[in-house]
Amino acid sequence: MSAARTVSLLGSTGSIGTQALDVIARHPDRFDVVALAAGGSDPDAVIAQATAVRPALVAVSSADAAAQIARALPGIEVAAGADAVVAAAGCGADVVLNGITGSVGLRPTLAALEAGSTLALANKESLVAGGALVRAAVRREGQIVPVDSEHSALAQALRGGRADEVRRLVVTASGGAFRGRTRAELADVTAADALRHPTWDMGPVVTINSASMVNKALEVIEAHLLFDIPMDRIDVVVHAQSVVHSMVEFIDGSTLAQASPPDMRLPIALGLSWPDRLADAVPGCDWTQAATWTFEPLDQDAFPAVRVARAAVAASALHPAVFNAANEECVQAFVEGRLPFLGIVDTVRSVVEQYEAPAELSLDAVDEAERWARERASALIGRDTNT
Repeated sequence: MSAARTVSLLGSTGSIGTQALDVIARHPDRFDVVALAAGGSDPDAVIAQATAVRPALVAVSSADAAAQIARALPGIEVAAGADAVVAAAGCGADVVLNGITGSVGLRPTLAALEAGSTLALANKESLVAGGALVRAAVRREGQIVPVDSEHSALAQALRGGRADEVRRLVVTASGGAFRGRTRAELADVTAADALRHPTWDMGPVVTINSASMVNKALEVIEAHLLFDIPMDRIDVVVHAQSVVHSMVEFIDGSTLAQASPPDMRLPIALGLSWPDRLADAVPGCDWTQAATWTFEPLDQDAFPAVRVARAAVAASALHPAVFNAANEECVQAFVEGRLPFLGIVDTVRSVVEQYEAPAELSLDAVDEAERWARERASALIGRDTNT
């Protein structure tokens, strides 16, 4: 038997992180957690995780949380701050699972790649924001393994043919909490409404992004960057049952689909063990029971986020970072009741259209683009609130 893979787990107390630890706990001979990183808003959860897996390093963003955690974990190194999280990513583990939410995950993504680790990527925002920077940091083929269910499905289906045989990618969408509603019917929905996802149990930001279809827009950009497929050859279809996670259409007319019950432990397990599969990662589909799968076109009038994302990619390498940062600002305003639901994508579109990208692409340029996008979105939200 081969030696256990060492794992650095970023975002350990979030939805992806907790499910990853569940997968690891059921395969203790396959994985050895050497680092945990979290924001620190729930120190007790971090302490419980670290007590269970005994990593060499625990990194949290909050200094106050770090002090509490250090007192509870003698013999384990505890570090605080953004640099500590980056250090956990760059510790040289065999696999770094980046389950951080938001573009704050970009620097840890780059650190993991530069350290030569396999990056199991659940933080789509870092690829969207970093784009060419992330691709340039890749040292070997297959170093990035997608953990989003859609991109994991695409990676599996792409095994069925050569790159030059691929006609298009088809990314499936559950439709979120507002599937089937018209634009007029979305005018007065609340954050509580948006958080009632019919299928997946995700964090609040991702769940609201699913309701607005921004999550799917980010996933289209991510698929474009991960698999080097032009944006106009990536389609989105609404599949309410969330059993077919995405599809690849080949030039001979054949389509390969990856199907499994909606359980994130499967793509997480693949991310940790790729290219191997873990036995019984999740229960499979029950083919003894009758089932119906439906596929519907995306209503881009009610949910224009994918169209805005396509325009962002066409504009410049930095416009996707602007798209993502503006959305993060708008989602926060929506949760706080300062922006209506339809205002999220409408504001993001305005910010993207107003941005003028510099000629140079760098990490500093990404930071500046995000700063500008947040400020511009805040200004537009304030104007919207005052009218």
